[in-house]
Amino acid sequence: MLLICYKKCSTCKKVEKIFQDKNIKYEYRNIDIDNPTKEEIKSWHEKTRLDIKKFFNTSGKIYRENNLKDKLKDMSLDDKYKLLSTDGLLVKRPILIKDDGEILVGKDVVKFAESK
Repeated sequence: MLLICYKKCSTCKKVEKIFQDKNIKYEYRNIDIDNPTKEEIKSWHEKTRLDIKKFFNTSGKIYRENNLKDKLKDMSLDDKYKLLSTDGLLVKRPILIKDDGEILVGKDVVKFAESK
């Protein structure tokens, strides 16, 4: 499994602790250092079938400072993928890519970890 997180994110820390306590093996990817690419985001979005807004860190500083809540309405899906790929801190986290290819985002990762 691949866990994509930000070291300072409390939800990420919670998931990591659960995985460690339960001896669940995973690889870690630091989202602020290793940004997801446009292609990765597009692939994750298509596999999850979630609304693209679920991939945005709507409580983050960058999202708020750039007034993205209003700007996203007029952007194409491709432009949203491009935007998300510009800065890992714009992306909702944690993201878990399970060995079977299933992708979980945000609180769904916590639910998965707690259920193991």
